Amino acid sequence: MKWASRLLSRFRFRKVRSRFLLAMILLSVPPLFLLGYISFNIAKDTLTLNNTQTNNDHLETSSEVADLLFRNILNLNRSIVLNDEIRNDLRDSEVNSSVQQNEMNATTSNRLQRVINSDSYDSRYVDSLCVLDLYYQTYCLRKSDDAGVYETPTKKQDIEGSNWYKEAVAAKGRVVFFSYNVLGDTSNTFSTVKLFRDSGDPKGRPIGLLIVNLSKSMFGSVFSGSNNNGMFMAVDSSQGALEVVYPEGNAIDLPRTAGSLSATVNKLRDQGYLVSEYRNQTTGWTLLHLIQKKELLKQSNRIGTATTLIASLIALVALLLSVIISGTITKPLIQIKKMMVDWNKGKREFDGKFSRDEVGTIGETFKRISSENEELAERLIHSELKEREAELRALQAQIKPHFLYNTLDSIYWMARLQKNQEAAQMALSLSESFKLSLNKGKETIPVYKELQHIEHYMTIQNIRYNNRFTYRADIDESIMGIEILKLIVQPLVENAIYHGLEPKVGEGKIEVSGRKDGDYLVFVVEDDGVGIEDMAVTRQGYGLANVRERIELYYGATSFFRITSDAGTGTKVEVGFKPYREEA
Repeated sequence: MKWASRLLSRFRFRKVRSRFLLAMILLSVPPLFLLGYISFNIAKDTLTLNNTQTNNDHLETSSEVADLLFRNILNLNRSIVLNDEIRNDLRDSEVNSSVQQNEMNATTSNRLQRVINSDSYDSRYVDSLCVLDLYYQTYCLRKSDDAGVYETPTKKQDIEGSNWYKEAVAAKGRVVFFSYNVLGDTSNTFSTVKLFRDSGDPKGRPIGLLIVNLSKSMFGSVFSGSNNNGMFMAVDSSQGALEVVYPEGNAIDLPRTAGSLSATVNKLRDQGYLVSEYRNQTTGWTLLHLIQKKELLKQSNRIGTATTLIASLIALVALLLSVIISGTITKPLIQIKKMMVDWNKGKREFDGKFSRDEVGTIGETFKRISSENEELAERLIHSELKEREAELRALQAQIKPHFLYNTLDSIYWMARLQKNQEAAQMALSLSESFKLSLNKGKETIPVYKELQHIEHYMTIQNIRYNNRFTYRADIDESIMGIEILKLIVQPLVENAIYHGLEPKVGEGKIEVSGRKDGDYLVFVVEDDGVGIEDMAVTRQGYGLANVRERIELYYGATSFFRITSDAGTGTKVEVGFKPYREEA
């Protein structure tokens, strides 16, 4: 199990779609090709079996046809041997003179001709026939009266020493078939030999031989009823060495070194031949049908090719369907993955639609949860803002505006009466500063009023510190009327006075700039004070932390608050946000 798990882990794809495709391919393609392979082998075996059975039937039929022809030849042999006139001619040949011998030749030939011409026998395939007496005088029909290759001074000894003669004598009057012409006349004929026996002699004394030479073309009619591919043969293995009776010229190179018929057949099968065989009972010869398997299996190979093409087509269709089906399954999963990645990047609105299935339910649920989460986040921000507003209002409630304004107004006029201009100016600036801070309870204030607040504050501080501080404002006119959250820039200026310029020896300078950068409003407060050695203290102080938190709560995560400072050189504070009106 561990080995299988390790093997599977090596082929595990990261993408679900790749896994699905691999599973579909493994489940569809190999079975299709296995089915094609099995079908091809079944078709091949069936074709081979049917062809073998058909050829065996054809060989059996051909053997029966051959038996009819051979039976006709046997009847012809029997008629000639039983012809009393021919038998008497053979008995008398011992005492005939040469003149009488010539007359006898003509007489015997005429008698043989009459037998052959009778309607009882089919002599189409009889090439020639000869009758030999005991002195091997030859009387032939359809050929010259000679013994062929044995027509020599030693004819008697040569004939009696031949194998065919010995077999004929041993057969004791039975017709013997030979796969060749025993007289050696032609190669396209074969012979039957039958011994003449004297019917008047109790022991059946031999009185001559009958040799019938038959044309090998008779096998053409024997096998003509079969239109099968391949080749038919008739072979004789009675003498040990395999002799081909038909066809005359070997169409294939027989492995003669194999020896017996069975060994030869096995060799042929090893050479790729499909061999069928049937033994003819009349002659003892074996009828063969040979065909090369590759020729026979051409049709089967076409079946294999067609099966392979069909299996490949089905596999291609299965692969295409797998791609389509896997796409319908994995596409919504990929869409959900993209939504999650976008959600992590801050996106909260999703427009994609899902189908009404299990994956679609997950996607719609994620969209609903992300939307609800966004609403909850907004509610939390507004809740915190409301809480801070409540705290601020509680603080403001502790200060009686009318009492404060009246008191400051009295201080202002008392200073004027006493001709103390600085005290009067401080009272006036402080009164205006409180009015701008309270802003009639509104949370937002135009940019130009925020600048007025800074100017009143700087007036008070310069009176206190004997004009040590120089203040300069560089604000785009286009943003002067934009409503922003109050007390954003002024606390930054106040922080620069207390932590940057007040500890500094000598005069100090503060610059405030404002501009619109795309959808953002950007304000920069920069001083040339003592700077900040440890930036960690900026997160501990109340002023800067309060401004940072209020901006983030009110304007969201898209706002920014950055501080850069060099000890002994100065500090730069930059805030940016997308302005929008306060919601009711």
